[in-house]
Amino acid sequence: MTIGWIWRVVQQAGFCRTAGIEPQSTMLELDHLTKRYSALTALDDVSLQIGRGEFFGLLGPNGAGKSTLMSLVTGLGAAEAGRIVLDGVALGEDSAGIAAKIGYVPQTLALYEDLNAEENLSIFGRLYGLSGAKLKQRTAACLAAVQLTDRRRQAVKTFSGGMQRRLNLAASLLHSPQLLLCDEPTVGIDPQSRNAIFDLLQQLNRDGLTIIYSTHYMEEATRLCSRIGIIDHGKILGLGSLDELLAQLPSAEVVTLPRAGIPVAALEQLAPFGELHQVSEQYELHLKAGVRLAEFFASAQVAGLSDRALQLKRPTLEDLFLHLTGKTLRE
Repeated sequence: MTIGWIWRVVQQAGFCRTAGIEPQSTMLELDHLTKRYSALTALDDVSLQIGRGEFFGLLGPNGAGKSTLMSLVTGLGAAEAGRIVLDGVALGEDSAGIAAKIGYVPQTLALYEDLNAEENLSIFGRLYGLSGAKLKQRTAACLAAVQLTDRRRQAVKTFSGGMQRRLNLAASLLHSPQLLLCDEPTVGIDPQSRNAIFDLLQQLNRDGLTIIYSTHYMEEATRLCSRIGIIDHGKILGLGSLDELLAQLPSAEVVTLPRAGIPVAALEQLAPFGELHQVSEQYELHLKAGVRLAEFFASAQVAGLSDRALQLKRPTLEDLFLHLTGKTLRE
């Protein structure tokens, strides 16, 4: 069963109603949002604009404020200050209309384990106001989208963790939302289920669905998201595309070379290209912004350094997070 076949089923069922939407307009606006839990400030004056049709990543360690932000957008919590505007309507002005536009995939599974997959989706569909032929149509489309049609009458308690995560995602899509919030939806699942979720989310986004994806995995944000917000201690520390974020680093690339056998004269010849650091058994040369690699490697060759002795390392989101916070992401 291919993703292409699944998606044809989804489209024929009217699964996603966001196709053809202009990506430049704003779907969600957070304006100076602050949320406290006693002495803890979970969100600290956060302002964001999410474009219609955008795949936005919220990257940060556990406890950074990601889940709090999601809960406020869904209306499960209230902020001490600031406002939330969804599709031009402020939260609180039309709660029923806003809820109908949002799909939420919580970090904690929200399923009835003693019921089967079809029965679970039927319950959630009724909560969204679906019934009759429409409910059956959406249920079938969602099960096909997460590749669980063959398991539709199997009790959820017999599902693997990955299958439960996929069903959790299906439940959030029953009412064809315009905005999908995914709060670490791949925690603790197998690679096959993770890739199935990735493929479906990317296809939904290509068809116009706006997605906010919270994660503490660098590779997920890099693979999925067109723009990323880095959050820690309730503050947005960095915001932009991957290239824009990496441009905030003091050096674009790092060249590593072994300490053994490198003459001092060679190091002096490389010094104008960046900052040299001793790390364990090697040197790291952090190249200055704007350095032309061709000129650097030509100079290294003149200094008598073999290309095989030099390794070029391009910056990653991990490097940026370390630069912004001084700590590793997976804490």
